[in-house]
Amino acid sequence: MKNALKSKLASGQNCVNGWLSVPSGYSAEVMARSGWDSLTVDLQHGVQDYGSMVQCLQAMAAFPVTPLVRVPTNETGIIGKALDAGAWGIICPMVNSPEEAAALVSACLYPPHGRRSNGPNRAASYADHRPYQAFANDEVMVLPMIETAEAVDSLEQILNVPGVSGAYIGPSDLGLAHGLPPIFDREEPEMLAIYERVVRETARRGQIAGIHTLDATYAARMFDMGFRFATVASDAALMAKGSQAILKTLERARAAQAAVRKQVS
Repeated sequence: MKNALKSKLASGQNCVNGWLSVPSGYSAEVMARSGWDSLTVDLQHGVQDYGSMVQCLQAMAAFPVTPLVRVPTNETGIIGKALDAGAWGIICPMVNSPEEAAALVSACLYPPHGRRSNGPNRAASYADHRPYQAFANDEVMVLPMIETAEAVDSLEQILNVPGVSGAYIGPSDLGLAHGLPPIFDREEPEMLAIYERVVRETARRGQIAGIHTLDATYAARMFDMGFRFATVASDAALMAKGSQAILKTLERARAAQAAVRKQVS
């Protein structure tokens, strides 16, 4: 079985990723029905745990969306459990050196290329005419996050680690690491220069550059810059944004009605 997201990216398609911070299979189902190329369960900053992650992965299974997981840390146990539960890729925070990137790859891949332990409980359902273990190493995506000054300094060495699929920028932490506010859709020249370097170096190696954004217009700009994979906001952020837009519209309507009543009286 093929990783649909990886196949789309290999064909040259830019892909849009949704973000699941709400610990709810129903929320994941609603997002999956919307048509994202992939959805990432966030175990780092979302309010997800392993159980809710599995529920989200189960909810996604009915739709043509690729499930990914952002793990909380670069640790073999949780990486293996996320992959065994059905993730087709791992986004890992705070990867600062080629050694840490190599540890991430090793946790994601079966021997002889890594040290992932065998036990693909839900992932075994991906098997077709071959067992899951026969193709997992070729299909699982390994995306270290570039979000510290150390990671930027070691970017080329991180990308040179065999098995790394590309790089995923965490803009808020990257800004903090450079003495800037922790925001997403950045405009600072020094940040954009880092983005351009990530795009250039991943493209040179046939890898994928990914980034987290808050706004679709900004994500489209990042595609124009050369990013191939962009996350837009999160389920929680999209719900809050939609709610706020509705309430602002109705607040204006209420204010207009109040003004009319005042004139009449």
